[in-house]
Amino acid sequence: MNQTTLTKQESIKRQWLIASAKGKVLGPLAVRVANALMGRTKVDWTPHVDGGDFVVVTDVESVVVTGNKPEKKTYRFHSGYMGGLTELSFATLHASHPDRVLQLAVKRMLPKTVQGRNQLKRLKIYKGSAHRHTAQKPVELP
Repeated sequence: MNQTTLTKQESIKRQWLIASAKGKVLGPLAVRVANALMGRTKVDWTPHVDGGDFVVVTDVESVVVTGNKPEKKTYRFHSGYMGGLTELSFATLHASHPDRVLQLAVKRMLPKTVQGRNQLKRLKIYKGSAHRHTAQKPVELP
C-alpha cells in the first residue's frame, strides 16, 4: 500500500526561473508564470503549501495579444468612492505600464488568499533584457 506524502514548508527548495516575454502571447506566458509561482510544475506539489519558485520576466514591453484585444480588452479599477471607476484599454495600459499588464494577468490566475499574495511577491518583472538577479543564477522557465 502506497502512502501519500505531503510537502512540509521547511523542506521547500525555491529555484529562480527566468523567462523572456519577447514576442510571446500574454495568456500562455501568464499561465506558465502563475504555475511556477504556485509550484504546480513540481512533482511534490501540495495545495496548502506555498512551494513555488521565484520568476523573473524580462522584455515585458514586447508581449503581444491576439485578435482585437489591443482595442477591445479593458481593465477596470475602482477607487471605492462614488464615480471612482477607471477604465483603460489594453493599448493605453501597455503603452504607459507594460509591466502591469503581465502582473495583472498573473495576479488574477493566483489564489485570492494570503498564499496568493505571497506568491505574487516572488514575481519580478523588468522592461528590457537587463535585470538584477544574475547572482541567483536563474534557469530558463520550462
